[in-house]
Amino acid sequence: MTKSNHPSRRGFLQAVSGISAGMASLNVFATPQATTQKSARRSLKARYMGDFAAPKLDKVKVAIIGVGARGSGHASQLAAIEGVQLVGIADLVEARAKKSEASAIKFGHQPKLYVGDEHAWRKMLAETKPDAVLINTPWNLHAPMAIAAMKAGAHAFVEVPIATTLAEMWEIVDTSEMTGRHCMMMENVNYGREELLYLNMVRQGVLGDLLHAEASYIHALRFQMENGDSTGSWRTFEYAKRNGNLYPTHGLGPVAQYMNLARGEDQFGRITSFSSPAKGRAAYAQKSTKLTSNAFKELDFKGGDINTSIIKTALGRTIMVQWDETTPRPYTRHNLIQGVNGVLAGFPNRISVEGITSNYHEWAEDSAWEAIAAKYEHPLYLRLGELSKKMGGHGGMDFLMLYRMIECLRKGEPLDQNVYEGCFWSAVGPLSEKSVAEDGSSQVFPDFTRGDWKTTKALKVVA
Repeated sequence: MTKSNHPSRRGFLQAVSGISAGMASLNVFATPQATTQKSARRSLKARYMGDFAAPKLDKVKVAIIGVGARGSGHASQLAAIEGVQLVGIADLVEARAKKSEASAIKFGHQPKLYVGDEHAWRKMLAETKPDAVLINTPWNLHAPMAIAAMKAGAHAFVEVPIATTLAEMWEIVDTSEMTGRHCMMMENVNYGREELLYLNMVRQGVLGDLLHAEASYIHALRFQMENGDSTGSWRTFEYAKRNGNLYPTHGLGPVAQYMNLARGEDQFGRITSFSSPAKGRAAYAQKSTKLTSNAFKELDFKGGDINTSIIKTALGRTIMVQWDETTPRPYTRHNLIQGVNGVLAGFPNRISVEGITSNYHEWAEDSAWEAIAAKYEHPLYLRLGELSKKMGGHGGMDFLMLYRMIECLRKGEPLDQNVYEGCFWSAVGPLSEKSVAEDGSSQVFPDFTRGDWKTTKALKVVA
């Protein structure tokens, strides 16, 4: 949220540098039995949020915490969506807040700015009384800000991951259930054209029974150590001290929804995880002449360059999840879903399905893939795809996500992603860390739904 020479930034970097020592106190490395049983009973005053629909809102008052590279994009896109009233913007850097204010004013909004103080966002919650709060800050702030927003009466929308520890995830779940407020992790990839298309094809039974999926986030981002106060200025310290899959949800979110995990059909079971040696970031830091801070050269990088995890679901399905933000290789999320009738895959987009493609020994790609896509295009993309491409944000998926968030709140409908999904997908982070630390020992996913996933409806193919 702020420049690296700001006092609060220095304090944050010092805190992150000691993250390994603090993890034990946050119960990240508790036994699988302990994490599974934590919060096993729901309070009598709480409610299950799996299919929760909040009362309709004609006008959605939105406040935004953090308007750096990510939050500023959200601010400008939200300002253009019908039914939104931007009431507040909080950021440690006044220039950033004013830039987002200017983009909002173009659409008739008059947001109040809260700047310069690392606690100013709390004042914003109290004074503007928003219906929804978007949280676009460093990872360690996601959980406390989301919890505070819900306690202030607002629905919380959090950038990925929803939290970094299982203890935080349980607190998010408990707070959402007690307050009756949504807490949605904003997994934008679920709104990509290909992901929506494959969800529609799976729902139509094209693949038959599902067997296996592959998900990843392979994105060479070493250069972020050279980008001033960008994401890399604080993420780098996370990568140095934590060893596991720290960013699993972009690939995992879509395939989890294809499989209806935590939605009536199947559930997360166990995960085993291994990391490669940690070589690439240290080598890059040593040879770079453009580093934001020489402290990067002195870091003892503990996090492996590549992490590979295998998830086994309650039905015995498997999901391979990979993460690599270090090595120089082409971007991919894999986005592969395998059924008894064939396979749908991404990067590049390709399909091989009995009865649809001519030869299951060959891929349908390019024009052949487009011909199949035309038949199975997701109705939501048919309605909003062209507008989303025009509005932008990772090819339009950002705008489509924001549009759906507001649409659901205005219509009083369940969100496309519930609080439990955000926690299950993000739980890969701490669980993979524990598995890696124990030489690949299998870890049990805690059931954040307390068994109610069995009654949760599958995500609809909305029009």
